[in-house]
Parts: sequence; C-alpha cells; structure tokens
Amino acid sequence: MSNYVRGRLEALGDAFWLRPALLVLLGVLAGEGAVSLEIAGWPDAVLSAGWLYAGGESGARALLSAIASSTIGVAGTTFSITVAALSLASGQMGPRLLRNFIRDAGNQIALGIFLGTFAYALIVLRTVRSTDEGAFVPHLAVTGALVLALLSVATLVWFVHHVASGINVETVIDLVHRDLQEAVGRLTLDCPDAQFPAAAPSGSPVRLETSGYLRALDEDALADWAANAGRTLILRVRPGDYVFPGVPIAEVTPGELVEAEEQLRNAMVLGPRQAAAQDLEFAVRQLAEVAVRALSPGINDPFTAVAVLDRFGDVLCWMTRRHLPGPVVLRDGQAVLFRRAIDYDGLLDAMFHMIRQAGASSAAVIVRLVEVLGIALEAETNPVRRTALRRHADLALAAGQRELHEPASVEDLRVRHTRCYETGLSQDQDEIAQ
Repeated sequence: MSNYVRGRLEALGDAFWLRPALLVLLGVLAGEGAVSLEIAGWPDAVLSAGWLYAGGESGARALLSAIASSTIGVAGTTFSITVAALSLASGQMGPRLLRNFIRDAGNQIALGIFLGTFAYALIVLRTVRSTDEGAFVPHLAVTGALVLALLSVATLVWFVHHVASGINVETVIDLVHRDLQEAVGRLTLDCPDAQFPAAAPSGSPVRLETSGYLRALDEDALADWAANAGRTLILRVRPGDYVFPGVPIAEVTPGELVEAEEQLRNAMVLGPRQAAAQDLEFAVRQLAEVAVRALSPGINDPFTAVAVLDRFGDVLCWMTRRHLPGPVVLRDGQAVLFRRAIDYDGLLDAMFHMIRQAGASSAAVIVRLVEVLGIALEAETNPVRRTALRRHADLALAAGQRELHEPASVEDLRVRHTRCYETGLSQDQDEIAQ
C-alpha cells in the first residue's frame, strides 16, 4: 500500500462516527434478515430443539423493549466515559494525543455494538403483531436480540477495562512508541537511497490557493509526471508542513505552471491536523509532548520523561539498520523531483531539544538523556550519525551544568558524558582500523 493511499485511509480513521454507523447499518440489515428468514419458515425445523425463543407476542415485545432501552442507555454511558477519558488525556498528556483515543477501534466498535443492538431491537420490535393484528412473533429474530444483549454485556465489561488501561500513561507511551516503530519501518529504506550530486535547480514558483496541513503527498505520481513531461519539480514542502495560500509550495522547470498546479493539487491531501502516514516526525513529536508535559511544574513527573527517553533510545538503536530517503527522486537515472527529506539531525532535534530544555533542571532526566545517547552511540556505526549524537550529548552536558545546582548530580552527568564520548571514539577507531 502506498503512503498516499495510507494517508487517505488515515483521514477516514479520524472519523469517530464511521465504525459505529456501519455497525448500526449492520444491525438494521440483520434485523430485517432475521425477520425475512422467519417469514420464509426457516426456523421451523429447529424450534423443537429449544434453542429459539418460544414465547408469545407480549413477552417478545417486553423483551425487545427492555433490550432497546437498556442498550441505548449504556451507549450514552459509554459516550460519557469516553469524553471523560479524553478530557483526562488532554490535560495530562496533551491534546494532540486525543487523536489516538478518537482513532481507537475498540472504543468505536464498543459504541457501535450498543447502537447496533438498539437498532436491531427496534427493527424487530416493529414486526411483532398480536392476534388482533394478525399474530406474528419472529422467534429467530428475538433470539438474535438476546444474543446481542449478552454480547453487549460482555462488551461493556471489556470497554471499562479498555478505557481504564488506555488512559494509563505507560500504555499511551507504548502505543505511540509502536506507531513510531511502524513509521520508521515504513518510511525508511533497507538500503541507501540513490545519490545524485547535482544541486536543486531554480524554476518558476507554483502557488495554490488552498491551506492546511499536508497530510500526504503522492511523490511517485509527481515524479512520473515530471519524467513524462520533461520537467523538473522542486518541492518546498513535505508532509507535516502547513501549506499557506498563495505561498510557493514548489518550483518547476521549464515553467508550465497550469499543469504543474493541477498535478500538485491532485497529489496532495490537506487537512486541519497533521497525520502520521508520511511524517516520520509526527510520532516523535507526540512522544516528546508527553515528556514535556510530564516535566511541567504542575505535573513534575520525571519518570514519564525517562520512559519516553528509553523509547527514543530503542528507536535510534533500531534505526542503525535503516536508511533515510534521499532528497532526489530519479527516473531513468535523471533527477526529476527534488524534495525536502528529513535527515538524522532533524530527527534527533525533534526527539531531544524540547525534552532537554524542559528537563535540564532534573538530574534524573538529563543524566538519562546522556545515557540514552551513549547507548545509541554504541549501537551506531555511521560516523555522520555519531557526530550528531555527540552534539546532543554536548548540549545536554551544557544544559545540566547550567541548571543543576547539586555538585554530585553535575559530576554524575560529567561521568556519563565522558563514557558517551569514549564509546563514540572507540567506534571511530574501530572503523578506521577496518
């Protein structure tokens, strides 16, 4: 699946109503289907087995009414619990993490099961007729309502557990960490990208009168168009950037602005929020926000920040086997698309800058930051990346020396920093010897 298609699907996932609406529709169709099977005489062969509802019209109406009224009440309670969980998560972990709760399939399906059961019971209830109306009791459909009621009870128990565990900060960190790992695996390469030494040319600016966050961009389609049309396209924006109306977002040479504008418009997915489909820094920023909020004076939770740093260290060690995409897209050996690709320095800046600035006065956080950088240095073999890791270790040491007031903490930080440098230098010497 291409990243562009993934971005389109991700936009659908932001719609909290989609899965519940589909389950309500399924409940309506299931109710109509069960009644139709009853009319067709299908359940007659199994009624004697005692598995189907065998009561009369008044009992069926009372049962269906009870199921309908109770499930719609539980649905309202479920919605209230979800809103309370969202409010708590917004205050403690940041409003941008609400996206993860809204997109949670479990919450959506639980609400959909309650509403679908309600819709099913109503559809079946309207078909029950007394003797005066021409007696008809859909035994199969009433039995289906009982099964759905039991399913709703089980779903309610599971939902309470799911919400209680879902708002736990460790659970949230782990979920975002998995999102980041998945994004790294999807947006990085097994082998180094093709290198093209030529600098990006200058061309005619391309402007669009639209605005919003660039959620996805079909770079392959743009590169194919540029190759077929004999053009070179230079992108000024990348997924995650905000597109401003009337501001150049690309350059094309030779200039064919009308066609280039149409191609860019078709290749871009804009929205009011950022998305993770093609933005590697998105999950990084989410994790960093959890750490920064935990270090705020109102919360003062360094343990959460340390947990975030551990996840960043895990990702950096895993990235030693991965390669970031290059800034040039080639077609038949020719550079047809120049893009703003994320580099390793930028990724480290997104991970550590804000945490270092917010946690410089916390010995536990700043020392763990240097330790994590040292672990990443031990795993990394690329000299350019090791230089970037050392730069952040130096920044952490300077921040700690400036903000920490306890001499023992400063000395501990210096020891960790020295070990970090010794690890990096030994790696450099091993590479030179090879």
